[in-house]
Amino acid sequence: MEEDETKQSQRRKKVFAFIIFPVILIAGAVALYFYLQYQKIHVATDDAFVDGRVHVIASKVPGTVKALYVVDNQRVKKGEPILEIDPVDYDVRVNEARAALETERTRLNELQSRVDTAQKQLKEAIAALGTAQANLELQKANLRQAGIDLKRAETLWKGGFISREEYDRAKTNGDVTKAQVKAAEDHLKELEATVETQKAVIKQNESALLPQRALIQVREAQLRQTELNKSYTTVYAPADGYITKRSVEVGNQIQADQGLMAVVPLDSGDVWITANYKETQLKRVVPGQRVIIKVDAYPGKVFYGKVESIMAGTGAVFSLFPPENATGNYVKVVQRIPVKIVLDKGSDPGHLLRIGMSVVPTILIQS
Repeated sequence: MEEDETKQSQRRKKVFAFIIFPVILIAGAVALYFYLQYQKIHVATDDAFVDGRVHVIASKVPGTVKALYVVDNQRVKKGEPILEIDPVDYDVRVNEARAALETERTRLNELQSRVDTAQKQLKEAIAALGTAQANLELQKANLRQAGIDLKRAETLWKGGFISREEYDRAKTNGDVTKAQVKAAEDHLKELEATVETQKAVIKQNESALLPQRALIQVREAQLRQTELNKSYTTVYAPADGYITKRSVEVGNQIQADQGLMAVVPLDSGDVWITANYKETQLKRVVPGQRVIIKVDAYPGKVFYGKVESIMAGTGAVFSLFPPENATGNYVKVVQRIPVKIVLDKGSDPGHLLRIGMSVVPTILIQS
């Protein structure tokens, strides 16, 4: 009796196994089919993280930190002051540059005044020269007339028509007129020399004007530079974002281009997803495809985006020590290619995506 029950039990087990095994096999095949179909239209990776812009804050000028207007992780608006350097030294330099500029401008005015005075004197000398030339012509005419009068007087004196005294008077008049011509010629030469002298003075002063104007331009540039340096003593936020990695305190002596802190924008337009997909996964991935994004920090929360671009090379190529396959040490390894995924505008502001967070993006191929 017991043997019959044992046989029946074994028979039932065989029948059960004969029925269940095909069912399991079919269910597994169906599951595998649907899984493969899902894999064809859903490309996912867990090698992905939140990426974004990081504005490193550095001063353009050295100095001592006078005031800090922000604390770690504080949200700031673009254009808000975040740090101030003591401007006293730069005020001194601005005043020195302004004084040097005023000195050179005064020097230019003096040179220009000399040129104007010399030009005025030149005009007066030229006018006097014209008068002297006219006077010389007049004296020469008087000399010619005196010569004619002397000859006439000599003839009349020899004929006994005039007295000796009248003859001597005519002769004296001729000598006086000759002396006046000589004096007029000398005066004309003096005026000509004066004209040449004034021209030389004008040329000399005008030749000094050009380098003086150039020097003034240099002083003006120096003043603008000192004023610009003074304006750099206040550092402003370059964008909306959050203060992070602050490494400066009030009283610190800082140098130009020294990193002081960073401003990290976390708006949806300033962060994106960098997903490192295997090269074998990118066969059908193209820009514009929709992406579903799950974030480890927010379980159950789903973000949406789209593929913006695919990097021109693998991550290994742009590493510090890229592989040298030509050396003969080549081992084929599936490479990963970064894909940039941008988030849809208007993402949930209550769930900020912070740079470096781990995410799992799934690209919808058929989208």
